[in-house]
Amino acid sequence: MPNSLLQAYSNLPDSSDPAQRVSFGTSGHRGTSTAGSFNEAHIAAIVQAVVDYRRDAGITGPLFLGRDTHALSLPAWETTLEVLVGNGVAVVIATDDEVLATPVISHAILRHNAASETPRADGLIITPSHNPPEDGGIKYNPPHGGPAGAEITGWLERRANDYLEAQDRGEQLQGIKRMPLEPALAHVREQDLIGHYVATLGEVVDMAAIQASGLRLGADPMGGTALPIWQRVAEHYGLNLEVVNTRVDASFAFMPPDHDGKIRMDCSSPAAMANLLAIRERFDLAFGNDPDADRHGIVDAGGLMNPNHYLAVAIDYLLGHRSRWARELKIGKTLVSSSLIDRVVADHGRELYEVPVGFKWFVDGLHQGWLAFGGEESAGASLLTRQGAPWSTDKDGIALCLLAAEIMAVTGQPPGERYAELTARHGAPHYRRIDSPCSAEQKAAFKQLTAESVGATTLAGDPIEQVMTQAPGNEAAIGGLKVTTANGWFAARPSGTEALYKLYAESFQGEAHLDALITDAQALLETAL
Repeated sequence: MPNSLLQAYSNLPDSSDPAQRVSFGTSGHRGTSTAGSFNEAHIAAIVQAVVDYRRDAGITGPLFLGRDTHALSLPAWETTLEVLVGNGVAVVIATDDEVLATPVISHAILRHNAASETPRADGLIITPSHNPPEDGGIKYNPPHGGPAGAEITGWLERRANDYLEAQDRGEQLQGIKRMPLEPALAHVREQDLIGHYVATLGEVVDMAAIQASGLRLGADPMGGTALPIWQRVAEHYGLNLEVVNTRVDASFAFMPPDHDGKIRMDCSSPAAMANLLAIRERFDLAFGNDPDADRHGIVDAGGLMNPNHYLAVAIDYLLGHRSRWARELKIGKTLVSSSLIDRVVADHGRELYEVPVGFKWFVDGLHQGWLAFGGEESAGASLLTRQGAPWSTDKDGIALCLLAAEIMAVTGQPPGERYAELTARHGAPHYRRIDSPCSAEQKAAFKQLTAESVGATTLAGDPIEQVMTQAPGNEAAIGGLKVTTANGWFAARPSGTEALYKLYAESFQGEAHLDALITDAQALLETAL
């Protein structure tokens, strides 16, 4: 499989085909070379667009460049390097040609930019995250260190497609500057970015408590960038930590199939985490990470924690054990994350910051220091340091895994046990997501929904309390709607890449009530659309 991917990488895409154009989703541009959606021309065009954006934005500092272990990541990294150096950009890479995780890049950007006298830095990460082995991806993190927002990605997408269209006119990517790889490598600067990240983890997690606990810890990098990090964490802190899988294989042949039979390095999926779950009795606590280490999977004696459950546990613990966090700091969640989080935050007398789907909505708050924690339902989160300063403005799967170890070290309880206590106090949520077919006309109709579009007054037997088309935290458009009652809610929004819509629902009254809630939600949407 990797050979065919690498051979197809040099194929020229057809910019008149929408499927072969540059398209930035919530996590950059993704695709595969054999389908003409992730090829050398795409990467050259995107990176030249980033260079153009940097020039217009006055970003003159170094660009931190990282990659993960997918087959297409190395050739895309090489293309990126050639274009950056060809344009005179100062590039920083990891020492010894190490792969680099997303949180390490974000942390490095913030550390560099904290010194106000230095020119601002930014970063590029070559990764499709947890996507299947045949996929490639590239994402841009501007000087705030987190994922670029829609205004920037929209500009980059348009600019990159202009370059692709010039190629189709026979201009051969005119305007894209490149330097051949070998001389380009002589211009890059190496830094021990992983070493610095590991050495400073004590700023965000109580590493001393973990050291003293003697907890038996296991870590599965799932063939990705977390491997060198976990190895260094174990050595630097002297932890009783075993890296259970040190294999790096671009085909990810060691991975068990996900629920749909595909290979997917999703650390929130019990099917994909089967290897670690099979040996969990060897550890007090074990972790998994996706290939760019921006997601976390937490395994204790009860198995793999649902990401929503762990977010609630982490927030509850942090609000009780971060005495230097100012009380006015907010706690961020996406509007499709569990409402148990709402109840936990309210119980601590703190303010909730609820935003649309996408980690990008947390970046400014984490960067500016008024958001203590930002987490989303798909096992991605980051947080401020123990002193209340920015740590990583992108998702940090390593820090969230180590936080689970801190929780157990300090409280003596595994995260699953603490979750049971939370549900005893606040109620047990039952949560489900359903994907349903959705036409182009229906997708357009989602954007036109208003509170008045909902004709019903009840949902699963309960009075409707609120209908939202904007997130309450930042008033940004949901792209769909969310309907809440005293005992549950549903939210629906169209997919940005597939002909379907996603329905999220949660009940605090059990599975039967959840079924009724979903049935009513689908009927409501059928009428509204």
